[in-house]
Amino acid sequence: MRDYVIMTDSCCDMTDEMAKELDLVVQPLSLHMGQDVYRNWLDGREIGFEQFYARIRGGETATTSAVSVGEFEDAMRPILAQGKDILCINFSSALSTTYQSAVIAAGDLRTEFPEAKIFVVDSLCASLGQGLLLYLCAQQKREGRSIGEVRAYAEATKGNICHWFTVDDLNHLKRGGRISAATALFGTMLSIKPVMHVDDGGHLTPVSKARGRKASLLALVDQMEKNAVDPAHGPVFISHGDCEGDALLVADEIVRRFGNNDIHLNYVGPVIGNHAGPGTVALFFVGHKR
Repeated sequence: MRDYVIMTDSCCDMTDEMAKELDLVVQPLSLHMGQDVYRNWLDGREIGFEQFYARIRGGETATTSAVSVGEFEDAMRPILAQGKDILCINFSSALSTTYQSAVIAAGDLRTEFPEAKIFVVDSLCASLGQGLLLYLCAQQKREGRSIGEVRAYAEATKGNICHWFTVDDLNHLKRGGRISAATALFGTMLSIKPVMHVDDGGHLTPVSKARGRKASLLALVDQMEKNAVDPAHGPVFISHGDCEGDALLVADEIVRRFGNNDIHLNYVGPVIGNHAGPGTVALFFVGHKR
């Protein structure tokens, strides 16, 4: 069996240390702020997470760019030249063209490396939901599964990666077209916080509302209690928009209710954070369904 590499993009929002420990190859999306362009490396080497959120809180705006076809080709070609295959698992196609770039790059390279297997999977996931899927796939690889078996596992499992999140400032969702200006105004006045998830098609979808910040955070754990396959066991990922204390509140509630200590926290990276804003808290786990 040929060796293979699992590739992804930086919207997985894993820590750089975890990605390296799992032997993942990660391609960065890009962030444009003013005259500057920063690549969203997992280690924050071009723009730090705290620096990014401080600038957003200060009123700066940004735009984002997907990984290009050429960038994927440049990353894939040396791996294929070593005689290895590639399983590329990408950010939801409903939220970015990154997946499509990987598909085009793989198609181009198959003519150059006809003996190679190059599989591309649309995770339909975002942030550490994508990270959780990658984590589980990397464990399958470590257990000796072939590239075809891990690809099939990814396709079968992605619909069970639950994404639940809330935001502190509705104006970021308003700017992104997720909610209306009126909803943002009245929600802010009444301290209404949306509880949202990523649906089966990989889209961000409002599900309910909570009155106040703490209630919205506890509502995330309520969803885990309802939907998790085994809330007491298995990895749980939490990402946050520069509000670690709130993420820790969610983690502590998970430990209190279920006794699960397999919890991993990290920032929502700049690309996704640009749309969700500071104060975002997102909870990811394996459920019976999304």
